[in-house]
Amino acid sequence: MAYEQPTYEAAKKKLNLIKRELAILNQSAVRSLEEVMEETLTLHHLGMFPKLGVSFKTTNCIENIMRQVGIYTDRVSYWKNSDQRQRWVGTALQEIETKLRAVSGYRHLRELREAMKDLNFKENIIKVG
Repeated sequence: MAYEQPTYEAAKKKLNLIKRELAILNQSAVRSLEEVMEETLTLHHLGMFPKLGVSFKTTNCIENIMRQVGIYTDRVSYWKNSDQRQRWVGTALQEIETKLRAVSGYRHLRELREAMKDLNFKENIIKVG
């Protein structure tokens, strides 16, 4: 698997191989992969994949939250306004909070935030310079 690779370069190389194989089958899939390739390699690029890759290489944690929130909100057929919808979602999140598990590697989230700030700072310097 491409996302199991330990480095950015190795993961990107594997994704490019997949892209070549996809080109024979589905050009739309190739375009989609090209569009998001760099974003999907963010943890690799920041050197954080070994610490957070287990949790963030899939969307399972987000999908789980959305499914659980849906238990509270999916049957509502009419929202008076966006404030009402936000209150319902907020209440649902409070209700499900005790059922959520900690993200594997959550202790490294502060380090991830700092790495993202550093990257954003560097990119802004490049744009300005």
